Amino acid sequence: MAAMPAPHDLYDVFRCVARHGSLTAAAQALGYTQSAVSRQIQSLEDEWGARLFDRLPRGVRLTEAGRVLLPHAEAVAERLRTARAELDALRTLEGGRLRIGAFSTADAYLLPRALAAFRKRHPAVTVSRTEGGTPKQLALLAAGELDLAVVGNTSGHPLDGCTLHHLLDERMYVALPRGHRLAGRDLLRLAELADEEWIAADTRPEETLMSTALAQGFRPRSTFLAADWIAKQGFVAAGLGVTLVPALAASSARADIVLVALHPEDSPRRAVYAATPRGLSHPPAVAAFLDLLRSVAGTVQV
Repeated sequence: MAAMPAPHDLYDVFRCVARHGSLTAAAQALGYTQSAVSRQIQSLEDEWGARLFDRLPRGVRLTEAGRVLLPHAEAVAERLRTARAELDALRTLEGGRLRIGAFSTADAYLLPRALAAFRKRHPAVTVSRTEGGTPKQLALLAAGELDLAVVGNTSGHPLDGCTLHHLLDERMYVALPRGHRLAGRDLLRLAELADEEWIAADTRPEETLMSTALAQGFRPRSTFLAADWIAKQGFVAAGLGVTLVPALAASSARADIVLVALHPEDSPRRAVYAATPRGLSHPPAVAAFLDLLRSVAGTVQV
């Protein structure tokens, strides 16, 4: 004997009986026994408190109550078909959405390349992007407003409330104006830059890429503040100071500045991760985008 239908299939049974005008014909179409179909119709009639079919010597006929219910049963079936199609599209990446965020220098290289590849492969997925630093991205993840965020960590301490997928460890460069006395070097120590003016992103250097250097006793002299990477380059090119540049931003450096690698003992490499909310299920698009992020990360010169 076939298994009994799931509760929502009661309406499929009802529609099938109405279409065939026969319990026996409906049972054959559904792959059930005639008695199973009869029990399902009786269950539906008990639920609504009304007879839905008149039982005739040959077959059945909808009652007035059955005629009222039928279009609603058809609407339920249509909604379920639509829901099934949307869930299939979500699973196969023929639909759905992906909400991502990233800190600014990830937006300079890592994210746009991964996004371009993702859109080419999965054009039906709706993608939205949020800008902002790592603390903002982590807060949005925790609030359920992002599916994935590219974040950075120079502290070495764990980032709470998320699952981290390591992408790369990026080295740091010092941006110098062309003609600077140290522009021809392959590697620099911070001690050699103690007398330089620094273009900082924040009045609190502990909140910037300088945080590790501060822990080692280095105290930069910052005259100008510029949070935007383009503005920082402009200040450096004009000879107003020097600044730290992470590897992800190196490819977009303007031609009138020079990037020299900073010694790793003075500024350890920044760990870059894709972060996802911990303990939550992820839309299928997350795994696909994460694979592309890892692929692009492998091309970064670190």
